Amino acid sequence: MKRLLDIFIALFALIILSPIFIFVIYKVRKNLGSPVFFYQERPGKNAKIFKMIKFRSMLDSVDKHGNPLPDDQRITPFGHKLRSTSLDEMPQLINVLKGDMSIVGPRPQMKDFLEHYTAEQMRRHEVKPGMTGLAQVSGRNNLSWEEKFALDVQYVDTHSLLLDFKIMFKTVEVMLKKEGINAPDQEVGAVRFSSQNNSQSESIRK
Repeated sequence: MKRLLDIFIALFALIILSPIFIFVIYKVRKNLGSPVFFYQERPGKNAKIFKMIKFRSMLDSVDKHGNPLPDDQRITPFGHKLRSTSLDEMPQLINVLKGDMSIVGPRPQMKDFLEHYTAEQMRRHEVKPGMTGLAQVSGRNNLSWEEKFALDVQYVDTHSLLLDFKIMFKTVEVMLKKEGINAPDQEVGAVRFSSQNNSQSESIRK
């Protein structure tokens, strides 16, 4: 039932939102050039790697050695606006149709995190990752990483279609209010993710 619901919602959303989708493609192309989409490898169910799709929100600027500049130097005012509306996430509806993701589930994080999760935190990969999840409607970037991962595991243990519908409706409310999109200490750039025994800084997008 969850898979059928995912397919129905993703198809319906793509059809209804197609004018917005096309408009965002035009704006990204105009402001950032090609390519329009950004692909990044993320762990999915059972930590299997897939390519998550987003609209580009940053320039491809590099330093004199050919290395990408820090995120805060590459993101544009247009990119900030795109992220603040969460429209950069729209292409993940394609990931849902492909079966890589679900509408609701733990948000897929950077694959570099895999070696730093505790055994309990790794349980977040027992279900498909989602476009939105329990953590995203419970504080989003105002939460610490440990709090997010605890909520992800809570979702794994308690998920149901009823909970999914509650999260979807709450997601609309959170998006309209633009709650927790960028906490003061979690702007685009370095954020700290710590497990029981170690910690490291990572550059991460949402």
